Amino acid sequence: SDDVGHLKVSFFGPFYGTYAVFELADDYSHAFVAGFNTDYLWLLARESTVSEEVRQRFMTRADELGFDVDALIWLDGS
Repeated sequence: SDDVGHLKVSFFGPFYGTYAVFELADDYSHAFVAGFNTDYLWLLARESTVSEEVRQRFMTRADELGFDVDALIWLDGS
């Protein structure tokens, strides 16, 4: 799709992964990122907490894409 970006990340040298950015805030405050299948999903943010609106939009978009949003693990932002 034209509105999905991709990035390639290297972890510890020769270990690479390809990820799809399926939402990016205009001010780059957050990004919704998925792995190559529905096993990997992240909400990346500049701040340790995000608004409930962003969280709900993330869950809605992820559910629409086939992710099991009930299995999401939310980290404590404190």
